[in-house]
Amino acid sequence: MSTPPLVSIVLPAKDQAPFIDDALRSLALQFPDPGVLQVIMIDDGSTDGTGELARAHVEHLPRLQVIRNEEAVGLASARNQGFQLAEADAIGFMDGDDWMARGHVATLFSELARLDVDFVRCDHVTVTGGRRALVRAPQGRRAVPLDPRDSILPETHSTMVDYPYAWAGLFHRRVLTRGLLHFDEGLFTAEDRPWIWRLHLRADSYAVVESPGLMYRRGVSTSLTQIYDERQLDFGRSYRLAFDVLRADAEAERFWPKLARQFLAICAHHRGRRAAMTPQLRARQAEVITAGLSEIPPHVLREQMAGLDTRRAGLLRPLLPGAAPSRSFLPPRSTRSSRPEMQAGVSA
Repeated sequence: MSTPPLVSIVLPAKDQAPFIDDALRSLALQFPDPGVLQVIMIDDGSTDGTGELARAHVEHLPRLQVIRNEEAVGLASARNQGFQLAEADAIGFMDGDDWMARGHVATLFSELARLDVDFVRCDHVTVTGGRRALVRAPQGRRAVPLDPRDSILPETHSTMVDYPYAWAGLFHRRVLTRGLLHFDEGLFTAEDRPWIWRLHLRADSYAVVESPGLMYRRGVSTSLTQIYDERQLDFGRSYRLAFDVLRADAEAERFWPKLARQFLAICAHHRGRRAAMTPQLRARQAEVITAGLSEIPPHVLREQMAGLDTRRAGLLRPLLPGAAPSRSFLPPRSTRSSRPEMQAGVSA
């Protein structure tokens, strides 16, 4: 097509055959003319025919592109692969097991243009079986331009860095050209944690807007949140990348309590699930947590540990630096990313 699309949507999917039709049918209903929407679907090593099912939707989505990875590269790398092909000035994300209400993207696009901000964020709806629940983005001020840095604190409340979902919004191309949409390569889980911190520390403006909604399926058996293997340990690398970027920030001292509190929360969450893991994976999990805790400034770590409830403190206290197991499995620091914009965010 000669004219560029209005919006590009990047949609990675691995083994999503039961859901991909719902996702793509909903995308065809986002604008009166579906030809203004570019959909870049990354078939990330699927073995169930996900890509073939997706290609059948080109009749209703004329700008649909299906890119096949013979070997899975993971959600982070697949998203990076997709947005490099984006042609529009507005870029968004979607997962293969979700779907959007009619006109959702059109509303986000209109608000992004009207407010002239770097990105817009929105609420979403969780779908668990037959139950639906609205999840509000943790920002009360709506439809007005805001400074992303001002939405990081306070550390004691849920804020926008605790809402790291890449698919809950739309982003202007200038965010992409500044490197702020990049996901850290090779992360299979927690890939949106460094991303959300980079976004809020380095973007200039954003807004939270009302929209028809994105439907987020929970409890899907193929989701990595339901699987206990080595990929579940990526939260450790994710937060250590966040620590790197915060150390380089002029206001690092201001934001350390928030980032430390997030890391403690996610560590306690994963530690609480260890009974379902193999003994080897439990041991590696403990090493990952201790390695991360050792990078938090000691005075911040003491303050945030003191503020934990009894259960979380009990889970983490044996893993504090000084009682650490061997960390010999960890890669040398020279192999870790030195990109100054890497961050992380989490809710637990």
